[in-house]
Amino acid sequence: MNEDSPSARPTSPLQGIRVVEMASWMFVPSGGSVLADWGADVLKIENPQGGDPQRGLIASGLLPGGAGGVNFMIEQPNRSKRSVAINVAHPDGHEAFMKLIESADVFLTNYLPPIRRKLGIDTDDILARNPRIVIARGTGQGPKGPDAEKGGYDGASYWARGGLGSVFPPDRDGWPTPQSSPAFGDVIGGLATAGAIAAALLKRERTGETSVIDVSLLATALWQISPLVVASKLFGLTSLPRGDRRLTPNPGVGVYRTADNRFISLILLQSDKHWDDFAARLQRPILVEDERFNHSSARAQNGPACIDIIDEAFGERSLDEWKERLETFEGVWTPFQTLAELYSDCQVVANGYLPSMEHASGEAVQLVASPAQFDEQPIVVERAPELGEHTELVLNELGFDWPDIIAMKETGAIL
Repeated sequence: MNEDSPSARPTSPLQGIRVVEMASWMFVPSGGSVLADWGADVLKIENPQGGDPQRGLIASGLLPGGAGGVNFMIEQPNRSKRSVAINVAHPDGHEAFMKLIESADVFLTNYLPPIRRKLGIDTDDILARNPRIVIARGTGQGPKGPDAEKGGYDGASYWARGGLGSVFPPDRDGWPTPQSSPAFGDVIGGLATAGAIAAALLKRERTGETSVIDVSLLATALWQISPLVVASKLFGLTSLPRGDRRLTPNPGVGVYRTADNRFISLILLQSDKHWDDFAARLQRPILVEDERFNHSSARAQNGPACIDIIDEAFGERSLDEWKERLETFEGVWTPFQTLAELYSDCQVVANGYLPSMEHASGEAVQLVASPAQFDEQPIVVERAPELGEHTELVLNELGFDWPDIIAMKETGAIL
């Protein structure tokens, strides 16, 4: 049998699991995308009037692109899903949604509690229709406390309230460091949500008991910087120290600039193990011959002078030259890569970390795979669905006949 044939590929770990996702923006939908990567059938429930608000970001000018262009903020967190456009506020739409719930293993949502109660899709409503379903709720601040029913985005609940922004030194005018990437906390929270769902499904299989899962952006932030959070209480640490880089006790750990103004991260935690070879590749025998530098304890006492020598050496060659000279070096080092360079990184390519899919326009687009692989198989992705693309098909799978589907379309219950 051909090892590349579909029949020879291992079964996806969540194959046969149905997820009903009623969520928008990036946090919770990114968790759904991980479940889809792992083989689940993820049904994205959207309001027929516009769907997920991220669909409108191109039209509003907040994302680059034109009509029919690639909306990467939809594609990345919604790839490989099916879109079902249902007006849950309509009685017929509500019943259709509940029929989906009856068929599902997981209900995934970031709707706020007041909206869930208003629509009749809160936790008790869902469990009444399907007592075995796993419910996962993504929130800004958690399910308890005075702010439990307030909304949150990762720039607020994660970066600002969760302390991420405060651990980096402010700029010269005292302004805090802005969030460094779109959806920075969302994708970490989504990954945590997917992992919790997988654990809850295993618990259900073993015990027959279901779970109600809560993941918040605030909790995700605390976990992300947990060493610093703990240290702040014990030692009064308020931010990441950023002083003179030449004062480090281990010159083998740091960032060095090349002749073409690129940067290399050097992580020689066991510096003595690699020092002789490192000095030879830098063509700086003084680092071995001089007693100030030939042992880690000596380097700790003479860090500035040692770093000056290393700085001078790295500054004599370009990054490409250093890549060649350090190719077989056994110590850990890596260049700071640009986003564009990730596409040609040999490890990214070899491991399929940027799988390609065909956009509705026919354009080939590479997305980022979720980080876990099973049985050494790369993640396979398909494009994100158009709004309501699978509504009729999914309802027909549930047993709705075509006259009923047409009638619901005419009343506005579905798209």
